[in-house]
Amino acid sequence: MIPHPAPACQTSPWRKALSQAVRDPAKLLELLALPRELLPAARLAAARFPLRVPLGYVARMEKGNPADPLLRQVLPLGEELLTAEGFGDDPVGDQAAMAIPGLLHKYAGRVLLITTPACGIHCRYCFRRHFPYSEARAATDNWQAALEYIAADTSIHEVILSGGDPLSLSDQRLARLVGYLAAIPHLKRLRLHTRQVIVLPERVDTSLLDWLANTRLQTVIVIHANHANEINDEVAAALLRLHATNISLLNQAVLLRGVNDDVKVLAALSERLFESHVLPYYLHQLDRVQGAQHFEVSDTQAMRLIQELRDHLPGYLVPRLVREIADKSSKIPI
Repeated sequence: MIPHPAPACQTSPWRKALSQAVRDPAKLLELLALPRELLPAARLAAARFPLRVPLGYVARMEKGNPADPLLRQVLPLGEELLTAEGFGDDPVGDQAAMAIPGLLHKYAGRVLLITTPACGIHCRYCFRRHFPYSEARAATDNWQAALEYIAADTSIHEVILSGGDPLSLSDQRLARLVGYLAAIPHLKRLRLHTRQVIVLPERVDTSLLDWLANTRLQTVIVIHANHANEINDEVAAALLRLHATNISLLNQAVLLRGVNDDVKVLAALSERLFESHVLPYYLHQLDRVQGAQHFEVSDTQAMRLIQELRDHLPGYLVPRLVREIADKSSKIPI
């Protein structure tokens, strides 16, 4: 049978799934049979940073368990309303590194494009939860200013697409942008940072794979998984499809109290990633964004966890423990 492309008017499965994402804390509590006592604080916290979580991701959570490690990443809590010393709105210095609107030039040889403010999921520890996206729209002039900046600096060899989540954009827009980038001779690599593959595996469809397979740029996709329970069979299949397209797959996790601050949990994550053709890359200490202080794990505990991982796993499955600090020229090993 010869496959035919879907009509342009037909909504793709991933867009449909995204449109059905849970946005009301009451609905999330109802789906998971959680106590209504959690609702008042959840509503207050969601008023500051909205709830958004796809139904497919909710389905991986344990019903009736308010401490479920996936739920903890998305459920708004009263602790988010507290002000903590040492935490701020721009913990990694994104705004100071913005060379032009939407383009960050922080590290040598690479730049980062804020492609969109949209995400498939709103993680409560997100370091850009206070980011002024309205002032940082690289796509305002169809990427022209960003492309001119990159073309003018021959020391730039890699472009990182971030957001939000770049895979929130249509494949048509992404393919057009990557085509412009590939026409810049000194660019070698394209890197996409995305959580969409984990929370919305439907996003890895034929359209996405087609343009990824047809760029001259060496492509790296850095996914973001924090717990082995996030990688179900559908996610593993999506990762396999990406791997089959000769894309390098890396994972960046964030060390989060009550989610993955346990050596067995971290080891299971590394094993599950590698089974899915993903190399554990970084384990980030929490970016100290205001509203996420209840997730922080001490450096002492973090270093102990990494040492225990080294005792249990081969070296290639042990992620590098790092912190990002504003004004530094690279991630800082801990």
